[in-house]
Amino acid sequence: MKNENQSETKVKETIVQLLSNLANPKEFNQYMTRFVEAGQSRFAVIKVGGAVLDSDLESLCSSLAFLERIGLFPIVVHGAGPQLNRNLESAGIESQFIDGQRVTSKEVLKIAKKTFIEQNMKLANRLQTMGVKTASITSGVFTAEQTSQSDLGYVGEVTSIDLEPINIAIAAGSVPILSSLAESESGQMLNVNADIATNQLSIALNPYKIIFLTSTGGLLGKDGKIISSLNLITDYDSIMKEDWLHGGMKLKIQQVAEILSQLPSTSSVSITKPSHLAKELFTHKGSGTLIRKGESIMCHDNVETIKTSKLKNLIEKSFNKILDENYFESTIIHCAYITYCYRAAAIVTLINGIPYLDKFVVADEAKGEGLGKVLWEKLREENSRLHWRARPENTINGFYFKNADGCIKTGGWNVFWYGFDSFEQIGQCVEQASKKITTLT
Repeated sequence: MKNENQSETKVKETIVQLLSNLANPKEFNQYMTRFVEAGQSRFAVIKVGGAVLDSDLESLCSSLAFLERIGLFPIVVHGAGPQLNRNLESAGIESQFIDGQRVTSKEVLKIAKKTFIEQNMKLANRLQTMGVKTASITSGVFTAEQTSQSDLGYVGEVTSIDLEPINIAIAAGSVPILSSLAESESGQMLNVNADIATNQLSIALNPYKIIFLTSTGGLLGKDGKIISSLNLITDYDSIMKEDWLHGGMKLKIQQVAEILSQLPSTSSVSITKPSHLAKELFTHKGSGTLIRKGESIMCHDNVETIKTSKLKNLIEKSFNKILDENYFESTIIHCAYITYCYRAAAIVTLINGIPYLDKFVVADEAKGEGLGKVLWEKLREENSRLHWRARPENTINGFYFKNADGCIKTGGWNVFWYGFDSFEQIGQCVEQASKKITTLT
């Protein structure tokens, strides 16, 4: 009883710590509502790398316990690569790979089965000591056929997925923990790469969130720092040509692109550390790398090509205010940048010939997807100078301060600018921005 109480106390302390790190209750509540609406079995698929089970088991279990305590049941798929390598070495069997896939002989398959069950039980048992009900599912979900690449041996290509074992586990209040072993129609066990199994499960399930937990905490850029977001529509071709992108990372991006190509445009894949899981799930800023299919950005130089009713709805919902009914008739648009699905927009006008950012909006449901960042990059790419204003209580002022050359607070407004190199121009920007008549009430 004493050990159970100590475990319960530790979980509660972890939950308090995780919640305090999130900082913004409004963001937490927004995401919590979305996750609940997605349904218990479609909240999230989380892939846990074998290295995480070795080096970061406590952080992983604390984060999963936190989710279970607040009523969320992620579907966990785990790998066991490092552990299998060690067990094969102990058995005197050399690990062999072809194009990143493990060669699986009968001897390797036998040890792989034992290794996967061991790692599955290790994760399940640790969660159970924290009071989390789990369901170890080591077979019965993935049906596969043996790969046509005969050199790979008993490696499977997933042909179908049975969600029933997962649904039964969640209905019983248990967190399902899946190994990526599969069976053929004839009952032959086959080894399936855990990343590929996660991909196929995600396509079948269409979860709200797809998360890969790694020891690096994200995709690393040329400078060794984590890339915060990738928009596949705008970034994929260029990043795949980079000479610093090593084979493993390139394969990961290709796999993610394959997943997202078969899911709705709102779907995304996150790569983060176990200790940062709550921050990635419940904050707009997130933690790690967010990869999404993205939306193309349409450029308009007049109002006639804009779906004004959709844009009006986006602006009013984002600001929670009413847009002037004559806004589109009275506003001469210099250039408007609007994402394909009208979930983010930037409207640039001219005041005395100087570009002015009249509206910059991102739909609530799109925040945290990196859409605003992509839109801003497009805005800066095509506008070498710009000025705009925001109320002091505007929640994205931090973003504006970070991306502006300067700011002056005047007349109840923060006036921002970039690209101006004379005090006279800056003074003119501040004066005309602060005096501009508001179009939202």
